[in-house]
Amino acid sequence: MSEPAGRNRADARGEVAQSESDTNLTGRRAAWQNRALDARTGALLAEDERHFLRQSVSTPCLNAIARAEGIWIEDVAGRRYMDFHGNNVHHIGYGHPRLKRAIAEQMDALPFAPRRYACAEAVALAAKLAAIAPGTLSKVLLTTGGSDANEVAIKIARTATGRFKTLSFWDSFHGAGFGAAALSGEALFRSGPAAPLVAGASHIAPFACYRCPYGYPVDERGQPRLELCQTTCARMVEYVLSREGDVAAVIAEPSRVVPYLPPPGFWQIVREACDRHGALLIFDEIPAGLGKTGRMFASEHDCVVPDILVLGKALGGGILPIAAVVARPELDVGGDWAFGHYTHEKNPVSCRAALTTIEIIEDEGLVENARRVGQLALERMQEMKRRLPAIGDVRGRGLLLGIELVEDRATKAPDADLAEAVMYAALDRGLSFKTTMGNVLTLTPPLTVTADEMIRALDIIEESIRAGR
Repeated sequence: MSEPAGRNRADARGEVAQSESDTNLTGRRAAWQNRALDARTGALLAEDERHFLRQSVSTPCLNAIARAEGIWIEDVAGRRYMDFHGNNVHHIGYGHPRLKRAIAEQMDALPFAPRRYACAEAVALAAKLAAIAPGTLSKVLLTTGGSDANEVAIKIARTATGRFKTLSFWDSFHGAGFGAAALSGEALFRSGPAAPLVAGASHIAPFACYRCPYGYPVDERGQPRLELCQTTCARMVEYVLSREGDVAAVIAEPSRVVPYLPPPGFWQIVREACDRHGALLIFDEIPAGLGKTGRMFASEHDCVVPDILVLGKALGGGILPIAAVVARPELDVGGDWAFGHYTHEKNPVSCRAALTTIEIIEDEGLVENARRVGQLALERMQEMKRRLPAIGDVRGRGLLLGIELVEDRATKAPDADLAEAVMYAALDRGLSFKTTMGNVLTLTPPLTVTADEMIRALDIIEESIRAGR
């Protein structure tokens, strides 16, 4: 599929379209830093910039953090912020005492396991992942990051099918390595001098009902009018699979963390299309899995089981990096090859951290808390939309939430300037989150967030929208 103009390329001024996050080189960011940060913080940021390579959305940094605990981060000046961003690693909150104890105990018992050796911690984690994964997904390979895990998933798909092509969605993010960036649909990670990327990666317009790429309308609550659109976005997947003919896998986030939710029936149609055309279905649940959407896995909302499930980010409890590929047993096809073979593939400390994180999520009822508090948040966000004309759409599942700001509801013209102003106004009021697509306030708090904390965060957002307008 051809690349849609203006969404994933640099625009006429050479500026890259936003998708993954807010960028770090705007005039408003500089103005906020000059106003809000003290000299000590400024010196640390300057030192950080001196040592680290620059890249958009990363270095230069926004602020400097001294503490992280529970839902809170605290900067070096002592100001505290509810963290509704957290790179989606802090499902159980920062620095969970039970997790820290488990890590300390494991470092004393067995700090490392060289490759070629089994260890009880890795086996226990693999067994736990098989127990909680949907369907028959049960064969595991561990990596140190989600980008690597997605690339491993594609290696498995290529080997199992004898094909090399992939199909994924524009505006998606599956990692920053050459292979994962090729799967992704974001200009920040696939354009510029680092391109070209891996061959065979095709892209298609995503499900995005409020801004339907095919031009179909939504109702007053932002829901698709299926009687009109007939789930065209899903049926186009089958169209491309039928024309390409040799696609190894379709890879996607079952709930896009922009955020956008699939229309009813979307994944059933795609699942059936993959089966008809011999393509595997890979669900990237790196940011949204392990309870973020109010189910253990986002795909459970749609009652569709992928061939391969990929996890990461929160799997390490917000302390250690670890990711996992969980596949159907029939896809254990790499005996003669090395799909991963990472030095820390079965690190007992990171495996113990992951196993303990899952146990905390289960024992503390955090998936149900995400569902309950998320529903409360959506109801409150709908109220805000009725009061604030700047809000064009609200959407989400569980604690994956988005508020889309527009200049005019009729035209849906994105209001990226207001979104950036709201972000910095919210920081002044003690709330941290990120923007995506330029104009979407994206809220992904930990699963431990309380109803009171959620309402306070939405109060801050409403105050900040009013201040920005």
